[in-house]
Amino acid sequence: MVHLKINNINCYYDSIKIIEDISFQFQTGQFVGILGPNGSGKTTLLKSISHTLKPKTGTILLEDDDIYTLKAVDIAKKMAVVSQGAAIAFSFTALDVVLMGRSPHLSRFAMESEKDVAIAKKAMTYTGTLHLQDRLITELSGGERQRIIISRALAQEPQVLLLDEPTTFLDVANQLEIMDLLKQLCDNKKLLVIGVFHDFNLAARYCDSLVLLKNGKIVAAGTTDVLTSENIKTIFNIDTVVKQNSITKTPYIIPISVNHEVPLRSSTIHVICGSGSGSSLLKRLTDDGYNVTVGVLNLLDTDQETTSFLKIHTVTEAPMSPISESAHNDNLGLIKKADLVIVTSFPYGPGNIKNLDAATFAIEQGIPVFLLDETLIELRDYTKGQAQEKMKILKNKGAVSIKDEKTLLSALNYLTKKQVSKSTFSLPHVVPALATVEEVSH
Repeated sequence: MVHLKINNINCYYDSIKIIEDISFQFQTGQFVGILGPNGSGKTTLLKSISHTLKPKTGTILLEDDDIYTLKAVDIAKKMAVVSQGAAIAFSFTALDVVLMGRSPHLSRFAMESEKDVAIAKKAMTYTGTLHLQDRLITELSGGERQRIIISRALAQEPQVLLLDEPTTFLDVANQLEIMDLLKQLCDNKKLLVIGVFHDFNLAARYCDSLVLLKNGKIVAAGTTDVLTSENIKTIFNIDTVVKQNSITKTPYIIPISVNHEVPLRSSTIHVICGSGSGSSLLKRLTDDGYNVTVGVLNLLDTDQETTSFLKIHTVTEAPMSPISESAHNDNLGLIKKADLVIVTSFPYGPGNIKNLDAATFAIEQGIPVFLLDETLIELRDYTKGQAQEKMKILKNKGAVSIKDEKTLLSALNYLTKKQVSKSTFSLPHVVPALATVEEVSH
């Protein structure tokens, strides 16, 4: 049995502290979920554990060895990583991709032996992908590719498997398939699996233990019992009801509706979000009395479920389907009626990149656009750079970047107090107000 111990680590990007005094320990055979809002330090924590970002202080021990005293190749024999949106752009066969996992076990310039091929095929058998061995990775579906990437990790023969949002952009069936597979790796192969997740209910159903983060600190850690209404309110600022799923006997989290006794404001705010990045903000905006609209969201997306409970007018698309022209045009229709558009910090793929076009349309209509830049666009772009280019265009046209949700809400509050007309969020008011708010916050 192998133990992973994190002792009081603090991690920085340059002079900015991202995670603070993080400590926990887990052992092989456990499935651990890391949950928290955007910017809470989830991915940074995973990078630190994976030997990518050395903590400024504190230690990370694997089998009593400080991982930062070990060579990268030795770490790769013990620990494998499945990154967010991991993709292979070249036309390798599925077997070739899985064989890449044998690299830590090969000497320089050495070719894979029959033993290496056998290990790779065994990993593919375990993930149910051996029949795909001769198919090009670029021809596989999202679920098939993800299982191949996990097979590659298994070919490393690790004791610890780290995953950054492994179900991103997968439909519900493939999400469950991947999570079932990860659970089997814990139970049957006795791996320690640590994954970053956005979806409370998915993590609650499969994980043995959870670590809840906010602002780089652990708010709660333990079994799934830590998913209480109080903890979720503290971390995500969402009111919820936590029930027990009658079938799985695990917690089931239901966001609850807004209190409509709050006086409604005259302004309409349109939010472009996804993958759970907007849930907290949507609750705050409706609680503050704004008329809120949202689009375009895929049905069953975490944010879409939130809009359903909050009874927010939302443009939706079929699960895991690209945004159609019809849905895009409906989204533009809502934007035309809005006084302000907010774009949250969520991942972009080929299916949802039209949402950036919708934000550009808003700017061209003279409607102010706020961009929540909690996570760098480079880390959220799965469109081969298209999203980054569109984001540059947005900013060049006058979209205003805001560092976090707290600053955004403070700016909205300031603007609403200063202006009561329909032009509350006009551009001449937005930029000075934001500057005032940021100056006060410092």
